[in-house]
Amino acid sequence: MPQFSDVTWIIIAGALATYATRIGGHMVLSRFQRIPPRVSAALDAVPAAVLTTLVAPAAVSNGLAEAITLIIVGFAALRLNMVAVLMIGAAAIISLRAAGLG
Repeated sequence: MPQFSDVTWIIIAGALATYATRIGGHMVLSRFQRIPPRVSAALDAVPAAVLTTLVAPAAVSNGLAEAITLIIVGFAALRLNMVAVLMIGAAAIISLRAAGLG
């Protein structure tokens, strides 16, 4: 049997944990004929919660350029599609950092 390093075991454990949570959620939800409204509302809130956990540290711990870019992208996301918002965000952060705000 080949020798595995600690990193290999960590990757395998992470993969198994990810698979277990995904298949576990599927098995639990597949038992319902219809998803209850509270569960549906909670599942609908997950993307916003994940996005908040990714964006909030960038807004708080980074510089002014990042905070301004997040505000610009937030307003752009209300009206435009994802590709346009991504392009606007990239242009904004590059421009603001080049202007010396970053």
